[in-house]
Amino acid sequence: MSTGTTQRICFQLQVDPARLDEYRQRHAAVWPDMLRAIEASGRRNYSLFLREDGLLIGYYEVDDDAAAQAALANDPRTAPWEAEMAPFFVALSGDRPDQGAPHLPEVFHLEDQLAALDADAASVTTTTESSDS
Repeated sequence: MSTGTTQRICFQLQVDPARLDEYRQRHAAVWPDMLRAIEASGRRNYSLFLREDGLLIGYYEVDDDAAAQAALANDPRTAPWEAEMAPFFVALSGDRPDQGAPHLPEVFHLEDQLAALDADAASVTTTTESSDS
């Protein structure tokens, strides 16, 4: 849905409800090397939102999600973090949680809607000005 080069990625996972407090603690102090690996992959504006029943929604922005996924998969800092975090998640058909998480399709983005609205308004103005000449 984005008109620019930035991809906005939203995904869903399920954290074991019995481990929510520990999950929060781990994410309050993510390993510095892991933070740098995420940054180096090209992900930015990365946030996680956790509901009391364990529903986890993640969001990040990236220019090329496939390249970011590959960078993280090949970065030696990633595997130890994923191994530590994997037990927190309800199984996802054998996939690693970061790769098996279903992405949620974007259905609305304010800036895209406003840009389209502004483009339509400019088009109407240009058409009206041309017909007045």
